[in-house]
Amino acid sequence: MTRTASSNQKALIVLGLGSNAGDSRQILEDAIAAISRRVGRLCFASVYKTAPMYVADQPDFFNTAVSGYFDGSPFELLSFVNTIEADFGRDRSKEQRFGRRTLDIDILLFGNEIINEPPKLIIPHERLHERAFALVPLLELLPKALDPRTGISFKEILAALPDQGIIREST
Repeated sequence: MTRTASSNQKALIVLGLGSNAGDSRQILEDAIAAISRRVGRLCFASVYKTAPMYVADQPDFFNTAVSGYFDGSPFELLSFVNTIEADFGRDRSKEQRFGRRTLDIDILLFGNEIINEPPKLIIPHERLHERAFALVPLLELLPKALDPRTGISFKEILAALPDQGIIREST
């Protein structure tokens, strides 16, 4: 199922950012500055250090989230964040899936939209419900957020997850 907002509405979005290659904290800071060029009223969460998921043999990640208002379609947002990732050296054709990367930007939420057009775009993010490293900063920004698919609060979803060793690094 796909629900799409009209292109002339600004949508409240949440992006998850992660890095575990290079100066990750500086990369996240610079990526947030780049995002602010197109996302209005940008807010950002604390930075969290987290153990890698899926591929354990790699450095820990530094993760955060940002929220704000985007004037465009979900696919325009995807193109925008993919360009920022590439500007920071990400080359999806040469990387290991779930492996080490300079910058990963995931669209976690786009308003209350539900988009299911794999492999290109799935919103809410298809693995959000299993990733405390994405849910914790999301909830720091939007503590009452609900999963648009189920109507269940992300707080409840996070509470059901096992401890994933997330350490708050900074605000």
